[in-house]
Amino acid sequence: MGKLFDFLKWGIRLVGPKMTTTWEEPFIDEPCIFVCNHVGAMGPIHMVVNFPLCEKVKAWCNEGIMNRKSCPAYVRQDYWWEPGCRLEPLYNATIPYIAAAVIPPVLKSAPTIPVYHPPGNSEFSVVTTMRMSMAALNEGNHLVIFPEQPSGYKDHHTWINMEWLYLCNVYHRRTGKALRMYPVHIDTAAHEFRVAKPIMYDPERTQEEQKDEIERVLAAGLRGEKVEQ
Repeated sequence: MGKLFDFLKWGIRLVGPKMTTTWEEPFIDEPCIFVCNHVGAMGPIHMVVNFPLCEKVKAWCNEGIMNRKSCPAYVRQDYWWEPGCRLEPLYNATIPYIAAAVIPPVLKSAPTIPVYHPPGNSEFSVVTTMRMSMAALNEGNHLVIFPEQPSGYKDHHTWINMEWLYLCNVYHRRTGKALRMYPVHIDTAAHEFRVAKPIMYDPERTQEEQKDEIERVLAAGLRGEKVEQ
């Protein structure tokens, strides 16, 4: 972590709300993946600043928002304001560029792992993301992933992105261990993390055989719904 993030973390903890944590099951202290709802910028902020295990987490972050050149385009496509609103021309001309000046240095200073997407130098970039993720897990850290996909202003698709699931297969092949995945519902109104019962990757089944079940459990848990396993 960088000095910029350390300073901001101190400030957020000083003036921000205190967060409590509820675990459906006692935490097993070994590398895992926390799969969380996004809640705008506050979800990632809370996970790297206020979560009980924040000193040992590495959060996946879209590389496009971490890059000054591509940041404005990602802000515009990510529904930061309601399309068609009266001030949309003003927002469109100012917010993306303010974000590009402020957000990339903060994210690069934070405990993040850049996630690259095609097109572009995708083969190398995807491998880089995987290597950094595996290194974090091998060091005893935990990954934090926000898989919800925006579908509109303050709305998300009912499905969640599961392209990251290959990490569980790679981790098992390299370590012989299965990863636990904990759904985390970040309730900003109640100032609470609600960590549901984890679901474990099953190395005896193919990734495709268990993908739908894992997605169902994680999607329900990260949205604070009752999880049936």
